[in-house]
Amino acid sequence: MVDIKSLTKAELEDEFVSKGLQKFRAGQVYDWMHVKLARSFDEMTNLSKDLRTRLSNEYEYTSLKIERFQESAIDKTAKFLFELNDGNFVESVFMRYKHGNSVCISSQVGCRMGCRFCASTLDGLVRSLKPSEMLDQIYAISHHMGERVSNIVVMGMGEPLDNFDNLLRFIELITNKDGLNISARNITVSTCGLVEKIKELADRKLAITLALSLHAASDEQRRKLMPVANKYTIEELMQACSYYFETTGRRISFEYSLVSGVNDTIDDAQRLSALARRVSAHINLIPVNPIKERDYRRGSRDDILAFKNKLEKNGINVTIRREMGQDIDGACGQLRRRKLTEE
Repeated sequence: MVDIKSLTKAELEDEFVSKGLQKFRAGQVYDWMHVKLARSFDEMTNLSKDLRTRLSNEYEYTSLKIERFQESAIDKTAKFLFELNDGNFVESVFMRYKHGNSVCISSQVGCRMGCRFCASTLDGLVRSLKPSEMLDQIYAISHHMGERVSNIVVMGMGEPLDNFDNLLRFIELITNKDGLNISARNITVSTCGLVEKIKELADRKLAITLALSLHAASDEQRRKLMPVANKYTIEELMQACSYYFETTGRRISFEYSLVSGVNDTIDDAQRLSALARRVSAHINLIPVNPIKERDYRRGSRDDILAFKNKLEKNGINVTIRREMGQDIDGACGQLRRRKLTEE
C-alpha cells in the first residue's frame, strides 16, 4: 500500500486524481495529516464515512504508538519510546528551551556505525525509517504534549545520512508551507562523517545546520571510538566540511563527547581548536553518557569546564550541551535497549 504521509501535496493530488477522487480532497487530507496532526483517517470529519473507509483500506497511514513515556522530574524533558507498525521501536526526546520546544528524532531503527560510546548501535541496524515515520515522531509528540515544536534535531537513533533520500523527503515535508512549516534554519542534522553524503547534502544548498560527530581530533584516537574513521580520515572530513561551508554558507557544528582520560587532554584541545578554525566551526561539548555495556567515564564538572576554557583561549566558539533528562534514560538508545532486554 502507498505510504500516504510520505507524499508531497502535489504527489497526493496526482494520486487521488488517478484513483478517481476529486483533487481538492487531497488538500483536505494533507491538512489533516500535516497541520491538524490527525492520528487516523477516522478523525477527518469533513470527509464522508465511505471515503474514510476507502482511504483506510487503500493507504498505509503512519501513526506511531507510544509504548513508553517518561518525563523528567528535574527539567520536564520527555522521552518517548514509539512502536512502529512492524513492531520495531525508536526513541524521541521533547525538550523545552527559552527559544522554543525542540524534538530530537531518530532516523533509523538501530544503527550500523558502531560508535563505541553509543547505546543505539549495540544491536546493529534493523532498518531505516520512512519519511512518514520520521515526521510522525514530531506529530505524535506535539499531539501528546499539546505544544508546538519549533526546532528539530535529527540526532537520535541512526545515522541520518545513511538514510539520505528519506531524510531529504522528511525535510521537504516538515518545512512545507502547507504543513508544519518549520524553518529549515531550525533543523539540525547530525552525521558521524559520511564524506560523500556530506558533499551531496551541500549540493542541495539547504538552510539546515550540519552537526559533525567528531569526538576525537586525531585519526588514531577517532578510530578507537568510531569505526567509520577506518574509512574516512579527519583530513577527508575537514575537506568535506570546508566544501559544505563554502557551498551553503552555513556554519558547521562539531559534536565532541568528552570521555575522561580518552580525549580531554591539553593536546586534544589544541588539535581540536586547529580543526575548528579551518572550517569556522562551533564546538558543542557533550559530557559522555555512560552506558553499562562500555567502560567510558565522564570527567568532573571542573574537568569539563577546564577543557572548554582551553578552547575559548584559542578563540573557538564553544558551548557545553545542557544536560537534560538525566533521570529518564537520557542517552540515545537507552530506553529501546532496556525494552529489548526485558523482552
